[in-house]
Amino acid sequence: MTSSEIRKQFLEYFKKNGHTIVESSSLVPKGDPTLLFTNAGMVPFKAVFLGEETRPYKRAVSSQKCMRAGGKHNDLENVGRTSRHHTFFEMLGNFSFGDYFKKEAIKFAWDFITNEIKLDKDKLWVTVFKEDDDAFNIWEKDIAVSKDRIARLGEKDNFWAMGEAGPCGPCSEIIIDQGRDIGCKKPSCQVGCDCDRFLEIWNLVFMQYNRDIKGKLTPLPKPSIDTGMGLERLTAVMQGKKNNYDTDLFMPIIKFTEELCHKKYYANEKDDVSFRVIADHSRALAFLITDGIMPSNEGRGYVLRRLIRRASRHGKILGLKEPFLYKTAESVIDIMKGQYPELKGAKDTVAKAIKSEEERFLQTLETGLNILEQEVSMLKKKNKKILAGDAAFKLYDTYGFPLDLTVNILEEDGIAVDENGFNQAMDDQRLKAREAWKGSGEEKTSELYKKLASSGIVSKFVGYNIDVSSAKVKCIIKNGKVVERAAQPDSDDEPVLKGFNSGIEIIVDETPFYGESGGQAGDIGRIIGRDLTVDVIDAKKPLTDLITHYAIVKEGEIKTGDDVEMVPDLKNRKAVSLNHTATHILQAVLRKMLGAHVRQSGSLVTAKRLRFDFNHFAGLTENEIKSIEDEVNEAIRENLLVSTDALSYQEAVDRGAIAFFGEKYGDVVRLVDIKDFSKELCGGIHVKQTGEIGLFKIVSESSVAAGIRRIEAVTGNEAINHIREQENMLLESASILKTSPKELSEKINKMLQNQKQLEKEIEKLKTGGERQTLDAVMEKIKTIGSVKVISSRVETEKPEDMREMADRLRQKIGSGIVVLGSENNGKAAILAAITKDLISKYNAGNIVKEILPLIGGKGGGRADMAQGGGDKPEKLDEALEKVYEILK
Repeated sequence: MTSSEIRKQFLEYFKKNGHTIVESSSLVPKGDPTLLFTNAGMVPFKAVFLGEETRPYKRAVSSQKCMRAGGKHNDLENVGRTSRHHTFFEMLGNFSFGDYFKKEAIKFAWDFITNEIKLDKDKLWVTVFKEDDDAFNIWEKDIAVSKDRIARLGEKDNFWAMGEAGPCGPCSEIIIDQGRDIGCKKPSCQVGCDCDRFLEIWNLVFMQYNRDIKGKLTPLPKPSIDTGMGLERLTAVMQGKKNNYDTDLFMPIIKFTEELCHKKYYANEKDDVSFRVIADHSRALAFLITDGIMPSNEGRGYVLRRLIRRASRHGKILGLKEPFLYKTAESVIDIMKGQYPELKGAKDTVAKAIKSEEERFLQTLETGLNILEQEVSMLKKKNKKILAGDAAFKLYDTYGFPLDLTVNILEEDGIAVDENGFNQAMDDQRLKAREAWKGSGEEKTSELYKKLASSGIVSKFVGYNIDVSSAKVKCIIKNGKVVERAAQPDSDDEPVLKGFNSGIEIIVDETPFYGESGGQAGDIGRIIGRDLTVDVIDAKKPLTDLITHYAIVKEGEIKTGDDVEMVPDLKNRKAVSLNHTATHILQAVLRKMLGAHVRQSGSLVTAKRLRFDFNHFAGLTENEIKSIEDEVNEAIRENLLVSTDALSYQEAVDRGAIAFFGEKYGDVVRLVDIKDFSKELCGGIHVKQTGEIGLFKIVSESSVAAGIRRIEAVTGNEAINHIREQENMLLESASILKTSPKELSEKINKMLQNQKQLEKEIEKLKTGGERQTLDAVMEKIKTIGSVKVISSRVETEKPEDMREMADRLRQKIGSGIVVLGSENNGKAAILAAITKDLISKYNAGNIVKEILPLIGGKGGGRADMAQGGGDKPEKLDEALEKVYEILK
């Protein structure tokens, strides 16, 4: 079976057993600050397991893209050296959300393994958590697996946790015995050995608990099932391969690499490692960039950069001296585009991002080699034979030099590396990275909101079709605690959202207020009741089914259970909708003008402006910005119909919809369709027709990260106001320069030309004056012994002028000593300069140190030039005369 057939058969098996096939989520986990990457099949369902989110199904099956190259689950250093470690891989998994549990999960797994894909039962073993008698009994009594083939293992092997915190529980693994000729070959080898003989192919996790950051286990609301089986590993078993890299998932990439480097895989072990690293990392690069990650110096972007550099270095081992990874990544796209069509759309972006980073690294690698040569030279001079660990780590961290490369290079010179010091530096860096990563870029969902959701408090959004609605108050929060009532605060201070000291949060059963999400700002407005007025200053959506209103009571008292009227500020909402629809038009125009590689990587839509971040590798030219503006405004003038439709995710994609980066989508999605122009999945508020936007104006275009550009723009009245501000500045400038706006640029050009001419004349006069000064100073030359000496007061505007004058005087006298003094702003300055032929006999620093006390100062410098200053300018002439005495 091919890997594609195995994936398809797995999904179809569980579909016919009542499971919903769920598309793979992004490698960037949404709203989870504890994870760098999606590292397991259950990550997209974490909120469901915790009871924070509901889905329209209780059984799911997926083939999930996963990445393990950072954080707790980090396989990077093993990649290429073992047969089964990867950075990027696909996790086949079936899930139950409070539906079936251990018995059914075990039955499904055994049926698929033995009856569907027909693995030999005689080669199969099973493990369970040592305390899990339920699982043991199900395997023995219901499945009829002999008890001598069921191994009880400890927490290290059979208690699964997604990370330091999160859902967890005991697990049971299905193991295949690959034969005595595989692995360690020791007589004592048995299930649980780290070698490859007894290979885990499927892990069934019985999700019973949630572990908090303190390690406390709390039972989950509903026990659930999470299973995971690596597609790469299963494919190797099904294709009779003992190494994952020998399967159809990797061999096409390896064969392509063979063609590039004119070497053969399996010719020698060192090259084999490099072939495998390149194949593995090429897959990771293609998928990471497709999911919107770009090389950078922090977080996910840093992992991507390291992968590119690591694979590039292995290319050099194979003799590849030019960028090549962008080509191997293209072969990945050709292999995987059937299952992941988004790869095809990102093909240009992937190639450009990788090639650019490869070129940068090749330059960096050269710099690193030079630094290593300097280190070796210094060690030899000091007669040392060990390179410090922190120096080796700097080469690794900054220049991409793996430790083994540094060791290999130094071996030629008989120098070792302090590997303990290197490992300590690595541990320190990991600790810093972990601390820096916690919560970075992601909004941490409050435990309070989770508890409210678990207790059944939800709020339905009704604002698509209703402007004002009646509602019942379900919950009031003040200072992070649930309260029964809230009245007008003592202070009239406006609440600040972050601290929100004088405000409250209100949750109602249904609301027309849009909670901030998808880049769109939350609604503002009022909540009104009998003798009650509450100002809503923001609305947020901390959980899928929860909208909270940040508010301040202006009149009366609000209580849980009150009936109220929810009244959003429709003028503000209208302004937001103009910007949101304009964002969709803008993205369509960018893709049309710049290429299909353009995809959104972030946005902000408020009543005042819009901000749109997108993938592109160069700044936009003025002509491109004008053309983009023109295209957007033309779509606005055409007054295109904007319609919305609720439909399945797959149907929306089939219609040509683009999904916003990083957003979660359920089975039923909302399609925003700008007729014959744009189709996007979006939950935001939009205009009915594009003509309502009125006008679109770009106010800035800039870079926010490598390969990410940002456009900021305004629409409607804000666009008109922006243009008027520009006009006013133009009129004011014209008035100051006493000309008309039409002739302003010509007037400024003339002024600049005049200024340049005047600067030239000033420089000419200055040079002429300096020449006269130099001639006058040269007349003061004295000869002491056989040495020419000048010690003179000069007039200068700034200290640098005295240095330039000293240089010219040294050139004029050829051989000699020059000491100059000047007075500026009540301070005295002295500079001594000596020609190169005399610095073995005389020292400018010593001369300066000896005369500076006379002017109440101190200073120093090099043997050829030194300077200093003091606060007794009246003593300057005396100090300069002293020079002759010193030299005598």
